[in-house]
Amino acid sequence: MTETAVLRQRTHEERSASPRKGGLLAGLLRTARPKQWVKNVLVVAAPAAAGELFSRHALTQLALVFVLFTACAAAVYLVNDARDADADRAHPVKRHRPVAAGQVPVPVAYAVGGCLGVLAPAAAAWLCGPAVAALLTAYLAMQLAYCISLKHVLVVDLAVVTTGFLMRAMIGGLALGIPLSRWFLITTGFGALFMVSAKRYSEAVQMAGKAGATRALLTEYTTGYLRFVWQLAAGVAVLGYCLWAMEEGGVPHTSVLPWRQLSMVAFILAILRYAVFADRGTAGEPEDVVLRDRALALIGVAWMAMYGLAVANW
Repeated sequence: MTETAVLRQRTHEERSASPRKGGLLAGLLRTARPKQWVKNVLVVAAPAAAGELFSRHALTQLALVFVLFTACAAAVYLVNDARDADADRAHPVKRHRPVAAGQVPVPVAYAVGGCLGVLAPAAAAWLCGPAVAALLTAYLAMQLAYCISLKHVLVVDLAVVTTGFLMRAMIGGLALGIPLSRWFLITTGFGALFMVSAKRYSEAVQMAGKAGATRALLTEYTTGYLRFVWQLAAGVAVLGYCLWAMEEGGVPHTSVLPWRQLSMVAFILAILRYAVFADRGTAGEPEDVVLRDRALALIGVAWMAMYGLAVANW
């Protein structure tokens, strides 16, 4: 790498790490991690799988559930950053987080996080039903336990993060009273574990030989073990999806082509394409991989098209 390229890279890193100015509200918004909200789109997964996505009632309920889940996630981020403020101040990048930098006072972060954590399940109980409220409460309890202690427990940390994704995928079905298929749960759960373990593997590869890992457990996991986990998860996710695709469920086949079975090809290609980045150790930010890789995006569009045709029975 030339000296000019090195200087440009350092300048980019300094700009990315520099604190962003703004008031208290801007700091609270940044602490809520808007970039991570894309994960909550998973709330549409169960209704989409059941073909009950486009009624006015479904869209209204799913929009509401998306907002409530985002509020719960924001509550966890606020409490986490308030709790880790002292440690974050000693980190070269995390010290620029609004709470660690003093833009958002620690008591304010705790207060806003606590309010969101109470109001979101209460609103869910009133507007969506007790099942949704119970799942949001369980999500909050699990994530807060993760922030306090579970993130320091080997394997359990992977299970907790994976379960958070699974809860996102389940809550849309609960809100609309849609039965959740066993194959849907297996595919979603192990698909989430695949991405989570690939993320950890990438972080471990990038931190190899460096001091000060961003996650304490990265020094205890081996790259070989994390590779085994994401490969195992990918295999089970593919198997679960194929079993779902081959199960007709008693519905007569009247479509032009067997779209449900054909969608297996796109799903497997998507797993294989994502595994390229996991194997390289560059899957540390799953949302960046999914949104920036054109080939993966095209495969995703093809899969959604075939999946939609299968649901519509065209």
